[in-house]
Formats: sequence, C-alpha cells, structure tokens
Amino acid sequence: MLEKIKATANYVRERINATPEIGIILGTGLGGLVKEIDIIESIPYSEIPDFPVSTVDGHAGRLIYGKLAGKEVLAMQGRFHYYEGYSMKEVTFPVRVMKFIGITHLFVSNASGGLNPNWQVGEIVLINDHINFFPEHPLHGKNENELGPRFPDMSKCYDERLRNKAKLIALQHNIAIKEGVYVGVQGPTFETPAEYKMFRLLGGDVVGMSTVPEVIVARHMNLKVFGISIVTDSGVPGEIVEISHEEVQEVAMKAEPKMTLIMKELIKSI
Repeated sequence: MLEKIKATANYVRERINATPEIGIILGTGLGGLVKEIDIIESIPYSEIPDFPVSTVDGHAGRLIYGKLAGKEVLAMQGRFHYYEGYSMKEVTFPVRVMKFIGITHLFVSNASGGLNPNWQVGEIVLINDHINFFPEHPLHGKNENELGPRFPDMSKCYDERLRNKAKLIALQHNIAIKEGVYVGVQGPTFETPAEYKMFRLLGGDVVGMSTVPEVIVARHMNLKVFGISIVTDSGVPGEIVEISHEEVQEVAMKAEPKMTLIMKELIKSI
C-alpha cells in the first residue's frame, strides 16, 4: 500500500508540476466549487494509477489542480464510498496520496440527513465531531509508521481554529450556520425512522455515508481538517418523508453557493 501511495503521488505531482497545500473533497451535489477554481490541470480518476473510479451520480470523478482565492488547491470532484464495494483503504487512498503530494489542510463536504429537531432542510453545518458507524475501520490491519501512529488521537478531529474562522466569515456575509456532530454510516439505504431516532439519542446532529473514513485517515497523517455539511433531508420524527438521491442533489445544489463562499473565503485566510 505504501509503495502504491508513493507511486500514485509521484504520478500526480509530475502531471501538475506543483505541491499544493490544500486538499478538497467535494460531496454529493457539491461540485460547484470547481467553478471558482482557476483550473490548471484536470485528471480523470480513470487515468490515475490505483485510483478507484466514482460510480455515483453527482460525483464527476476527476482530480483538479488549480488556484482558488489565490491558493493552490487539489480538489476531488467526486469521492468514493464504502457502499460502492470499495474497501476502506481504497476509499481513503486519495487522502493518503494528497498528503504525499504535499497538502497540509483537508476540506471535506457532504450532503446529510438532519437529526437535530431545531434544524431545517437546507441548513449549513460545520462539523465539530463525528461518530463512526462504519463496519470496517480505515486503519484496520498493519500500521505503517511512515503514514502515522498505531493509535492516533481523535479528540480534535476537526480543527477549531478553522471552524472559528468559518463562523466569522458566515457572520460577515449574513449566512446562517449550525455546528454539530456527524454520524457516518455504511449506506446505501437512507435511514429508517428508528435508526434516525437512535442516532439522535447517541448524540448525532446529521447522518451520512461518507467523510468519517477520510477524516480518520487525514488525522492519522496529522492533516488539519475542516468539515462542512448541507442538510438535504430530515430524519426528525414527524418530518420524515420518502427521499431520493436526485432530491438530495437538488437541495444540496440550492444551498451550495453559501457553502462555496465560506470555503473560498476560509481557504483565502490560510
């Protein structure tokens, strides 16, 4: 695995001829941030050695290098999910690669189901913690000390300084935001009413099928992480309705400009 990570990182570095410090993973319906990037190089995942290929609508499947708010960024337009059949090591492989290319900060975004009864569909949520409900752990197996410690600390997964900056940016632009805990689950089914209730009782504010594995691996390698989520459907008792992937994408795209503004201004401040 270590040799594959290094080989893939070398391939990408030669293609972009740069060492960007900021990595971005764009979730379902949230690829619009790419429009703000001055694209210098765009590489389809299918051309990158040992990279998985995204199979989900709303995930374009390309690695983009360019400039955003004056900073060099490496953006994944589309991520990989455990429910697609990939192992956790495959799901998180791109994060490893980005670290070896030179990134120090990882920005992750996602669409999620709302658990907090005080929140509405369309809310933008800064993630301050997570609960891992995936059946496989991305650090399972032999540990490579070159990647990170055997028992990495997870007490501060999401960088508080970045969150505080994001709150200030939102305030300056009159954008209402929330802050809370993301529950990561396997999927691909949306949750049952009883599952929504359980996740809320356990302390979750939103629930989704990604992000947690990537963040665990990012922290394993000591990357600073900023996570942001858009509530695209409600899991609150009395508000649960049938939901489709297309509807999730539609809600995400409506709220996306606000999320994009926060991400762009936050990247500018680094």
